[in-house]
Amino acid sequence: METSSIMSIFHVNVAVVHPPFFYINGFHNIPHAKYYYVFLCFVFVVSVLGNSFVIFVIYTERSFHTPKYMGVFNLAVADLGESNSLIPNLMAMFLFDSQYISYDACLANMFFVFYFSFLQALILTILAYDRLVAICFPLRYHAIVTMPAMAVMLAVVWGITALFIILTASLITRLSFCKSIVVKSYFCDHGPIFHLACNDILPNYIMAYACIILFLYLPLVLTVLSYVFIAGALFKISSQEGRFKAIKTCSAHLMLVAIYYLPIIGTYIAVEARTLHPNARIINTSLANAIPPMMNPIIYVLNTEEVKEFSKKLFKGKKTTTEIVK
Repeated sequence: METSSIMSIFHVNVAVVHPPFFYINGFHNIPHAKYYYVFLCFVFVVSVLGNSFVIFVIYTERSFHTPKYMGVFNLAVADLGESNSLIPNLMAMFLFDSQYISYDACLANMFFVFYFSFLQALILTILAYDRLVAICFPLRYHAIVTMPAMAVMLAVVWGITALFIILTASLITRLSFCKSIVVKSYFCDHGPIFHLACNDILPNYIMAYACIILFLYLPLVLTVLSYVFIAGALFKISSQEGRFKAIKTCSAHLMLVAIYYLPIIGTYIAVEARTLHPNARIINTSLANAIPPMMNPIIYVLNTEEVKEFSKKLFKGKKTTTEIVK
């Protein structure tokens, strides 16, 4: 009995077929795709420069060593991570005309793209909580949102996201691929890959929906609830000037939330309703992943008065140094 069970397990393991590579079919049939690659290259350069500058500013300027800017710093790191895990692979496919990616590299690509994308959603939720406390409990803000409290929240977010995405990617390794190796997406996308498998994909389905609920819908609900309470607090502010000032502190965050969620949720709804062409889905989801990392530093940080003042001082200092050298 024991020997037969061992042989049965061995038979199952032998039956699992892992292809040496996958073929990413994303932009293959899209007209004028080369222009889209050029646009993505521009997006990548702006994302890297913008987020690198944000990281540099917050790290070097002591006045930005606050809980809010600790969250913004982590958002910039997540943005930089997503841009680097997504767009360079696309550019390599275009430049070298090779859409093949090895099995292991594909799993790594899947992990990093989803990891940094989901981190953005959770960090935006933490920043919504920061704005909630700042507006609803202004006198207790510095007692509630402390540096240790923010560090703990961010560490939990990074850790939980890593565990879930590792589990999601590792469940792919139990699948046997005997139908096709053509991935109908622009990167090693989880859904299009596990649908290629021949054996039971129910655990992958469950994990996919668990991730969508935990890292997309739940952060969105918490963010919306935060702004419901913020709206209630704004109505209690008697002066028009005070209300406008409070709204101004939230406007940048609201724009980021809209830029992140609207394209993703719109695409999910259209796909579920089966009203979206596959090419349109690929373009929409690629933009949804590429645009927020570019816009976040521009809207949230580079447009704030504190960063503008720091930038002026920085460039004035460089200019003075250059004049002295001359």
